[in-house]
Amino acid sequence: MQSIKVFAPATIANVVCGYDILGLAVNAPGDEVLMRLTEKQGIVINKITGDDGRLPTAAAKNTVSLSVQHYLAHIGKPDLGVEIELYKKMPIGSGLGSSSASTVAGLFAINNLMGNLLTAEELVPFAMKGEEMACGYGHADNVAPALMGGFVLVKSYDPLDLIRLPTPSGLHCAIVFPEVDVPTRDARNMIRSKVLLKDAVVQWGNIAGLVSGLFMSDLDLIGRSMKDILVEPVRSILIPDFYKMKEIALENGALGFGISGSGPSVFAFTRDEQTSHNITTKIQAHLTSLNITSQAYCSAVNTVGPKILD
Repeated sequence: MQSIKVFAPATIANVVCGYDILGLAVNAPGDEVLMRLTEKQGIVINKITGDDGRLPTAAAKNTVSLSVQHYLAHIGKPDLGVEIELYKKMPIGSGLGSSSASTVAGLFAINNLMGNLLTAEELVPFAMKGEEMACGYGHADNVAPALMGGFVLVKSYDPLDLIRLPTPSGLHCAIVFPEVDVPTRDARNMIRSKVLLKDAVVQWGNIAGLVSGLFMSDLDLIGRSMKDILVEPVRSILIPDFYKMKEIALENGALGFGISGSGPSVFAFTRDEQTSHNITTKIQAHLTSLNITSQAYCSAVNTVGPKILD
């Protein structure tokens, strides 16, 4: 095989109370990468579409090519000739793992071209290199679920210990991206470095409840556990009418509601697709009344991860 085209999914990181340790993949949106092996040594990015010129084409400065370079060095082929075309099919700076989706698509593509030398889990550290470039910190709560599919818990970072969690049947996501700018670095810098023990105890209980709910397929327990007293109160300041959107979602059947990643995207868990559509429609109508444009996605949990396109 000399060329391949790959789709990699967007992700919802943190899942409200699981800051930096929990994430899930969704079916839409996502990014696509077309990759070819060439005779000429080195990695070249030939084309990027859908980014409005915001992403660098220099191989050393793009998260896709950087991660691929780390992968090739690891397998002993640092000078392999690779051409990359990146098709952005999701908004940048949305809190939906935009850089993660691109990076994962590239790694999945090169790994397939090399005969699948590494497992999805083994690719995660290379994807984290891309996240480090994108936001200054190599976290795994986006790239791990994008590569592995479903819900993934980062049990520890040193050493990296990833646990794939079960996905309850029928669980859907309602996602709305208000088109306002919330840079990931700025959102991360707002978070307190120290927390009160009593607050930490509440947070531990919520993350334990959420994980238990996934294993038990208890949607009510999942909803009751989707509470964050550490990060959401700070990051929600950057998101227009966050608590009104939360009220709309909960009044229209959401199990729980929160910020996707660093925002500004917000999401709700629901019991079915129709409820997700109803929630996104009502939240978008509210944002329109504030003269804020938005994009919406309704999706089941993506339990597969990246896929090869025809």
